[in-house]
Amino acid sequence: MNPSIIASVFLVAGLALALWGCKTSRTGYESAPYSVSVRDGVYELRDYPELAVVQTVMTNSGGGGSNAGFGKLFRYISGENKDRASIAMTTPVLISREPRTMAFVLPAKASPANPPVPVDASLNLGKIPAGRFAVLRFSGGSSPAKESEALSLLKTWIANRQLASAAPPVFGYFDPPWTPPFLRRNEVMLRLAPQPAAGDSGR
Repeated sequence: MNPSIIASVFLVAGLALALWGCKTSRTGYESAPYSVSVRDGVYELRDYPELAVVQTVMTNSGGGGSNAGFGKLFRYISGENKDRASIAMTTPVLISREPRTMAFVLPAKASPANPPVPVDASLNLGKIPAGRFAVLRFSGGSSPAKESEALSLLKTWIANRQLASAAPPVFGYFDPPWTPPFLRRNEVMLRLAPQPAAGDSGR
């Protein structure tokens, strides 16, 4: 068989496996719920309900950075909590910049009103208040340069719509690190400042 044909077959097979792997990495996982009020290509305005999360501040003092943070959170949902309860993984993994915090959204079945208390003192339970967010979806790795580029684009988009952000950005990552960068679903989110009601004079 022609070597170029063989190479093409392997390329197609590899791409198919990559696509399958990406799909199964998301299928079956609960995602943070939201409704879309505006869709403009890769940009959206979304309304989120209050979300229960378990979170940790990522530091390099013990080494590992984001990997260490992910490991702590994963052990929590795997049963390293005071109830010894296993909790389903959800998407996306949320990363905030100020301070640099990683969070897992707790699924609805985890009883958000009273979730299991972490054993690890560096983890804490919290809630993300309900609100409207501007969101940009992008692919690629989770590098600071990629995050800054996506954030700049989102800020320009909301400025063109005469909207304003009310909090630092949050980045959402949906795929495991072995997913090819061009197939990854990543998002940057900005909480929007409340808009004045129609006819409000601003007083």
